[in-house]
Amino acid sequence: MLTQRTAHLKDHPGQISFPGGRCESADASPAHTALREADEEIGLAPAHIDVAGYLPEYLTSTGFRVTPVVAMVTPPFELRLDAFEVAAVFEVPLSFLLDPVNHQQHSLHYRGKLRSYYAMPYGDYFIWGATAGMIMSLYRALEKLEP
Repeated sequence: MLTQRTAHLKDHPGQISFPGGRCESADASPAHTALREADEEIGLAPAHIDVAGYLPEYLTSTGFRVTPVVAMVTPPFELRLDAFEVAAVFEVPLSFLLDPVNHQQHSLHYRGKLRSYYAMPYGDYFIWGATAGMIMSLYRALEKLEP
């Protein structure tokens, strides 16, 4: 499940991301932060989420340190988007995200350096940067599990 951030946000406006955000002092763990943020941003109640584990910490080129939380979501559920932060929410089949045919590599100049990043265009959405990087982290972790 992915979101498109609203265009007016200071950080990463209009980009595709996972529900998530900053850890608050009341959050007991990264999983708690993820559950709270999913509820706040898209109205996905924690009762519908089963946390499976964590991926390795992800450092973004913009200075964010992210602990990706992997979870399964059980329908049915109704979403309630925070219109200030989230322009849209959509699902992408895991089979699409894990298919190497859909993994593109791009590069751009950012802050005086050439940066490489992954992208996974899906319909009208361009999944790239940190979001695609975390998906690639999941892909590599699952690839290690195969016999």
